[in-house]
Amino acid sequence: MEINVLVAFYSRYGNTRALAEGIAEGAREIEGVNIRMRRAADLAPEEVIAHDERWVAAREQMMEVYPEPTNEDLEWADVIFLGTPTRYGNPTAEIKLVIDKTGPLWLAGKLVDKVCSVFTSTSTMHGGNESTILAMLHPMMHLGMIIVAPGYADSAMFVAGTPYGASSVSGPNADELPTDADMAVARFVGRRATERALWLKRGKVS
Repeated sequence: MEINVLVAFYSRYGNTRALAEGIAEGAREIEGVNIRMRRAADLAPEEVIAHDERWVAAREQMMEVYPEPTNEDLEWADVIFLGTPTRYGNPTAEIKLVIDKTGPLWLAGKLVDKVCSVFTSTSTMHGGNESTILAMLHPMMHLGMIIVAPGYADSAMFVAGTPYGASSVSGPNADELPTDADMAVARFVGRRATERALWLKRGKVS
């Protein structure tokens, strides 16, 4: 049986992207997986982006690899992972816009019973990683999605991440990629949520 996985994220310098790739890697451990990876578009003015060479370089590289997420991607998926850096303990405007565009899907009930999980990257250890994840889960509840959190269901969770979702600390200059422990959590999250989505799909067709 095939299972469709969407990993949609916003990343400015590549830290949240690294977590997204770890999640996709974990999802691929489940047989029959089809994966779409998508990056939300920048909303900052071009003149602002142009003044940050790292941002420009990272954006150009990511735009070559990842299209923007669409409602069609969300409807296609059996399991949806959404990732964002934190902005004062909340998700970025870029990933929030992806969610805000789901009105037609919400009205038609198209996302009901889809499995979801969220992840984030913060600048500091207590920079809002858990509050950002929890804020991301609120609209998932409105959409009727089934939240699969990592909890402490794997030994990796006792070393990194949060019981609410995968996370990492990128440092004040956003130049610290996720650690090996962070990536182990991301892979576990990807595998766990995808497996649960497969269980649900099997139950619907049995």
